[in-house]
Amino acid sequence: MAAAHLLPIQTAAALFPLLALLLLLPTAVVLYRRHGVLSHGRALSLYGFLFYGITAFCMTIVPLPKDASSTCIRFAAAAHPQWLPGNTFGDIWKEAGHQLTLGALVFQNPAVAGALFNLLLTLPLGLFLRYHFRLGLRPTAAIGFGTALFFEVTQVTGVWGMYNCPYRLFDVDDLIINTSGAALGWLLAGPLARLLPALERLDGRALVRRPVPFGRRLAALVVDLAGYALATVFASFVLTARDTALPAWLLLVGIFAAWFVLVPLATGATPGKWLLRLRLVATDGGPLVAWRLVLRALLMGAFVLPLLAALFLAVLIVLDEPWPGDLFGLAHDPGAQGAEAVFTTLGPVQLLAVAAGFALTITCALETLRHPDLLGPHDHASGIRNAALPHSRAAVADDDEQPPVPDPVRTPEAASGAR
Repeated sequence: MAAAHLLPIQTAAALFPLLALLLLLPTAVVLYRRHGVLSHGRALSLYGFLFYGITAFCMTIVPLPKDASSTCIRFAAAAHPQWLPGNTFGDIWKEAGHQLTLGALVFQNPAVAGALFNLLLTLPLGLFLRYHFRLGLRPTAAIGFGTALFFEVTQVTGVWGMYNCPYRLFDVDDLIINTSGAALGWLLAGPLARLLPALERLDGRALVRRPVPFGRRLAALVVDLAGYALATVFASFVLTARDTALPAWLLLVGIFAAWFVLVPLATGATPGKWLLRLRLVATDGGPLVAWRLVLRALLMGAFVLPLLAALFLAVLIVLDEPWPGDLFGLAHDPGAQGAEAVFTTLGPVQLLAVAAGFALTITCALETLRHPDLLGPHDHASGIRNAALPHSRAAVADDDEQPPVPDPVRTPEAASGAR
């Protein structure tokens, strides 16, 4: 039994880093908007829930049959779903050999072990739904039933058509046991929640220490850079479709100015900051002026340009696409691709410039993190910093132990930011 469960756990461990990375930005956006902060406790709880979800799903489908053509023959017994509730008791009696002993009925009975496994499979779901998401018993039971139904349908459809026939049995008893496991997890979460600190309290403490977290500003920056890149690509396609000639540098500069200068000048925030519920405020309390926004955007662009260049090269390497001729026309081997082509194409001066750019980016990031208020060089030079708008859910849990969260919009000193 343990060996059969090891492969699904290993598969989940292999998939978890990739899914965690893909979900990092949308997860950060949602949590920062709702709670204003991504505390360590909430992040640990959320990614623990993600790993559990991947593991539970892998437990229901892994190992996959290697020979899809013979699935219908090898697993013919799974072709007929089990719709009779209580069939598990019959399996237990059958596996016990009709012996009324504790060992035969319980400890040495594989049917009991299977039922216990199905119960434990969704028990953590109930724990997470009560502790992390604050759901009641009825919603938890409903989600437990929906999760179990998804697992069973995945099995009976041969992983949604991947196989011509199911290789695991659809059993209505599994629905009942899985739903009961989620409900039992909810009940057990009550005493457990009293031993663990409330996530709202952890959020409140983190907000008191840092009203505008660095990660929140970094998430807004990533959203802005992604949006700027998409807007540039879209504008290029539109101009190409209309046979409109426009210098590439003019397109890049124009969209950059609109995104990072004109939009903040009109609304007080870039689209990324708006999504993360941030705004730009002048350090002296005055209105935003164009020249300060231009200076801030230029400095920030200089700091992140090496990172953007590295991401561009990384995408080319991963996709294994031919290098653009105008960018790497001097390559020793025009057909060379991958990381080796970068070093064979760039000369000593270019490589030195790349290294200097990365050193500038790292230095800026370190200086920002070392500053008491997380102010970056572009904040100091432009006199513009970040302030947080009210979020929807975060609050300091214990007013007696924690001071009130300052209003970062009205108190610029407490709302200082690094972007």
